[in-house]
Amino acid sequence: MSSLLYLIAIILVIGWIIGAFVYSVGGLIHILLVLAIIAILFRVIGGRTV
Repeated sequence: MSSLLYLIAIILVIGWIIGAFVYSVGGLIHILLVLAIIAILFRVIGGRTV
């Protein structure tokens, strides 16, 4: 499950970078960034409790 969150986080960060440089979507780009950061935090927190 944690590797799935990490994969989602990477995909969201890549989408955010592409969106930031190629498209001007506005709020959607920042929502993707926030979701990616949340997924990374879950990965870090979940990894340290093992």
